[in-house]
Amino acid sequence: MIKRNYLICGSLGWCLEIFWSGLHSFAIKDYHLMGQSSLWMFPIYGMGAFIGPISRRMCHYPFYIRGLLYTEAIFLIEYLTGSILTYFSVCPWDYSQAALNYKGLIRLDYAPLWFITGLLFEKIMCRSS
Repeated sequence: MIKRNYLICGSLGWCLEIFWSGLHSFAIKDYHLMGQSSLWMFPIYGMGAFIGPISRRMCHYPFYIRGLLYTEAIFLIEYLTGSILTYFSVCPWDYSQAALNYKGLIRLDYAPLWFITGLLFEKIMCRSS
């Protein structure tokens, strides 16, 4: 089951990233709307498979507490994996030009996006379990 959920999360994460980067293209008036990602991102997004088992233990918490916990977990994973990939000079993202970045690896202004994404993955993982 975890393998199946890993594949679902990896694929869904890729799709969301491509969609999000395509929206960014629209915002900067590049109407090709090219979305992009990296192969490195699949295993990182695949880690979302662990949201299912964790969320079943947290189901009695209000949604805003769960959302905050998912946001913190996503920031932690993003920072740790980004640090490892940066060490090997293969990190596909660099937020150092963003105003609210931390070491170029996380963007604090993405917190609302990670909040919603965590709750979305929670719903998907609870249905697929």
